Amino acid sequence: MSSSSQLRSLNINNINPHVKEAKYAVRGELAVRSEKYRAQLKKGYPPTPPEEPLPFDKVISANIGNPQQLDQKPITFFRQVLSLLEYPPLLDNEDVLRNGLGYKQDVIDRARWLLNECHSIGAYSASAGVPAIRESVAKFIERRDGYPSDFGDVYLSAGASSGVNTLLHIICAKPETGILVPIPQYPLYTASLSVLNARCVPYYLDESQAWGTNLPEIRKAYDKAIAEGTDVRAIVVINPGNPTGASLSADDVRGVLEFAAEKRLVMMADEVYQTNVFKGKFHSFKKGLRDLQKANPGGKYDNLELASLHSISKGMVGECGHRGGYFELVGFDKEVVEQIYKFVSISLCAPVAGQCLVEMMVNPPKEGEPSYELYRQEYDGIFQGLKERAQALFNAFEEMEGFSCQDPQGSMYLFPTITVPPKACAQASKENRKPDEFYCFRLLDATGVCVVPGSGFGQKDGSLHLRTTFLAPGTDWVGRITRFHREFMDEFRD
Repeated sequence: MSSSSQLRSLNINNINPHVKEAKYAVRGELAVRSEKYRAQLKKGYPPTPPEEPLPFDKVISANIGNPQQLDQKPITFFRQVLSLLEYPPLLDNEDVLRNGLGYKQDVIDRARWLLNECHSIGAYSASAGVPAIRESVAKFIERRDGYPSDFGDVYLSAGASSGVNTLLHIICAKPETGILVPIPQYPLYTASLSVLNARCVPYYLDESQAWGTNLPEIRKAYDKAIAEGTDVRAIVVINPGNPTGASLSADDVRGVLEFAAEKRLVMMADEVYQTNVFKGKFHSFKKGLRDLQKANPGGKYDNLELASLHSISKGMVGECGHRGGYFELVGFDKEVVEQIYKFVSISLCAPVAGQCLVEMMVNPPKEGEPSYELYRQEYDGIFQGLKERAQALFNAFEEMEGFSCQDPQGSMYLFPTITVPPKACAQASKENRKPDEFYCFRLLDATGVCVVPGSGFGQKDGSLHLRTTFLAPGTDWVGRITRFHREFMDEFRD
């Protein structure tokens, strides 16, 4: 213990041990080093002694799905409405807005409506969110799935992460509580379970089947956990997948729902990438559940508890920093819902600007409205750009020695398998790193491209992966990766 720690109440040995145990790879040591490099580049040249010149002129943060940091442009309609919400006196000069600044009438009308509903985005809203915005979300869900949605079941949140946090706090009643989590997975789930002193019950996705769910694997994980004394209470599915990019079929969705009903598990459907589907189509768990209930009236599916989550952070919206999202509850006991409401009330409400962006995401300009043409052009342009960059990165990986990658299906990521020479594994061991960590640190140091090792998401023993976004524009950074990989393999080749 340092001498200074003796003068303070808190030290590393007496803080919450569960916080210390939590790991969050996408913002871990690699990300910290990349920010150090970014700050160094910002200082310019020559570098300040004792810093050495860096072998790159730009850091590419391919470690996290942060679209606008990587130059994805905001949707004009969203930002114009938001500007009026932030400074309502602009609405006193509609002629200037229309004729001088190019604001369309539907922008002005939407801003006035939202202000009428929330009064001010600088004020707290109701704990579950602005009622009119929750109604817009419910109507969106109805249009998407073809089944009714009640706005009373919709809770607006500070991104989907906040909704996950709420649900896990409610479900995890004791240290023996277990949650089935897909592996590889977004580390939000394992980190949150660590903090809650609950158990992650990992089930492996099937890489040979494009990272689809594997029901025998889920059953195996469930049975093992039960035998070990774990009280398994819920199952998480991320669809489309993070980090894998997989988009589940309707049969996959139905199979998981049937299993959840059989074992009386809460179904948590993380669907934040639902508009990022490049192959096939998105199948929501809400529709899957309603289809099962329709086919089996008065059956075992009527009491299945489903929580579906969505967010403004991903897709073509990409408004991560505004922290907006929602979750919808289906089939939950009334008394449990009251406790969920109490829990969200402790945080008062989600950011109201984020709530307004949720409303615009689920209720964008419609065909025939003044802003529709530009909205459609921007939305489709972003989607096509993501699809093309995903394919370009996939093609590059396919050409790289020791790389194997599934076709890009959706979300914002590729999760290739990597095979490195034994000498690289030995060097990684000398540096007290896992081989995929070692590879990713060497990649960052040589190119400025920051990715995340597969070990940060979980992977089968003996396999190595990395996760990268395909958000960054251009192809120069892809070339950096291919050149580095060739040199890395030559350096460590037997």
